[in-house]
Amino acid sequence: MTLVRWLALCIALQLLAACAATDTHISFLDPQGPIADAQRWHFYWVLGVMAVLVAGPIFLVLPFFAWRYRYGNKSARYTPKWDFSRSLELFSWGGPIVIVVVLAFFVWPDTHKLDPYKPLASDQPALRVQVIGYDWKWLFIYPDQGIATIGMMAMPIGRPVSIDLTSATVMQSFFIPALGSQIYAMGGMVTQLNLQASKPGRSLGENTMYNGNGFHQQKFNAVAMTPAQFNDWVANVRTNGISLDAHALNAISQRSTRAQLIAALPSAKHADGNVYFSGVSTTLFSTVVHDVMAGTPVELARAETPPIMICTAATSTMPPAVTEEKP
Repeated sequence: MTLVRWLALCIALQLLAACAATDTHISFLDPQGPIADAQRWHFYWVLGVMAVLVAGPIFLVLPFFAWRYRYGNKSARYTPKWDFSRSLELFSWGGPIVIVVVLAFFVWPDTHKLDPYKPLASDQPALRVQVIGYDWKWLFIYPDQGIATIGMMAMPIGRPVSIDLTSATVMQSFFIPALGSQIYAMGGMVTQLNLQASKPGRSLGENTMYNGNGFHQQKFNAVAMTPAQFNDWVANVRTNGISLDAHALNAISQRSTRAQLIAALPSAKHADGNVYFSGVSTTLFSTVVHDVMAGTPVELARAETPPIMICTAATSTMPPAVTEEKP
């Protein structure tokens, strides 16, 4: 039954990915970037190894034992005082050892290849995105463009995206299945993630760690577009986005869903249900990290001061304790 369940699960996931392909991509089995594509093949390899080395032998040996030791087989040897078999010991220990070695052969290189902190090789500079997890929404800051969004993370296809993540509240889990790795965001700490989209489309992003009543609504769309479309989108946000002032930042900091945030900021309402900000301070992210670590509320005025350097894989001017360990 185990093999049947695995096959059923694999088929169900494939069907689910196929259904998602018509609108929003929701699975790494329907990859939209190189990281998710590598994870898909890694999944297939591990599934194959487990089927051949674990499920296969079980289904082969089970009928033999059922036939050999059936109640009606009076010729089966009866050994009530048996206590040791060298061949059985070798089989019972050798099997798991072989499984571990074979799995390690696939897992070890992929673990380094898919390191979320590892920058993606490209002839284009990475797009910097800073992500802050609130209850119950994600704030996406584009420091080089001076804009921010809630509900949508846009990116140009074919260009790496270097993401710095933190949380303004409790621990949260950032995940875009169709693009790649899941990673945690913690208050007062900074973690990193590198992704890339290979083709235009919309992928589901979410928080996969429970953090309260609005947890199920903490979702967003990761939208991949052509470079020209991305530049037009940035220009549009700069023109039509609302100011991320003290009032807006206070509203974002409240425990509220995106819909409740829009209700608190009527001027932020857009037809697509997202919120866009312009004129965003380049030091807002580091200010949030510092203030959460210090246990003080974030004040927008402080975000206009020189940036407080945060600890990442590349630089470290804060105490080492503020850097989150790699998962």
